Amino acid sequence: MTKASRVPVIGVLLAGVLGAPAAVSAQQRPPIVDKIAKTHGLESWGQIDAISYTFNIDLASLKLKITRSWVWEPKLNRIQYDGPDKAGKPVKVTYSYSDPASMTEVVKSEIEPAFINDQYNLFSHFHLVWDTSATVEDAGMQKLPLEKGSAEKVVMKYPSEGGYTPGDTWIFYVAPDGRIRELDFHHGGKAPPAVFTAKYADYKKVGPLLLALDHSGKADGKPGRIFFTNVAVKLVGSSTWIEAQ
Repeated sequence: MTKASRVPVIGVLLAGVLGAPAAVSAQQRPPIVDKIAKTHGLESWGQIDAISYTFNIDLASLKLKITRSWVWEPKLNRIQYDGPDKAGKPVKVTYSYSDPASMTEVVKSEIEPAFINDQYNLFSHFHLVWDTSATVEDAGMQKLPLEKGSAEKVVMKYPSEGGYTPGDTWIFYVAPDGRIRELDFHHGGKAPPAVFTAKYADYKKVGPLLLALDHSGKADGKPGRIFFTNVAVKLVGSSTWIEAQ
């Protein structure tokens, strides 16, 4: 995570264009990755025309509270933002990767890093497939870092160069049904927090997707929470938003 431009970023490194994630065969990832992807609905990603959500973060270690809202249209590579700028003033902006004129300096330096961070935290399990530059290892059954019991430990580590925060390690603890139970994130850089450990809770169906909307735990040993509200999807060929339920 980095506090640059007051935009907290928890480990981000994307492979290719967000609207067209790179395909990864089962031979390139441990079998558990395919199970996680299917459980959370990645096979139905092509049905998603747009997704809206509000990202909320509360980190006691940084005395940080932020709320910001997004509408992402992956097929059009278009993003709408509604939230604070680095000075805390409200901003509304729409930009597109296919429209260079919309990628202003403020978008590039502040809003785009925030978008990458926020969507990554909502779709972290999909990045096990999307981010081909990261290595993924199935470490077998291991003790959970927060709760009692064990789960299958899946380690995703990013290269030491490239991306917004190179060298990050995302450790997922996966239940037998393929759902993420806990996350143990280790930041590859020097900016705090160095470690964010959280339980994945409040699982909801959002159209064909299954998403954990509450990631609560500890950031550098102090209470930390990332959670999502106002989550909805619009499917291809429909003008109706389907809310999380």
